[in-house]
Amino acid sequence: MRLSYDAATDSLYIHLTDIPAVDSDEVVEGVVLDYADDGALVGIDVQHASTKADIHHLAVSHLPLSELKAA
Repeated sequence: MRLSYDAATDSLYIHLTDIPAVDSDEVVEGVVLDYADDGALVGIDVQHASTKADIHHLAVSHLPLSELKAA
């Protein structure tokens, strides 16, 4: 999983996988779910992210730290 933030558009994208999205659905205003061709969720786009979350603070817990890789 990767997180990408674009300050110019205030958009946070949560990449759940590297599989390309072929469909999307805006589930609430400013939150778009992206799906693969088999219907699997592949990403989450949060528009106007700074108004929806504290994007300056990231807390990580209960992850298999031995398997983490720096990008």
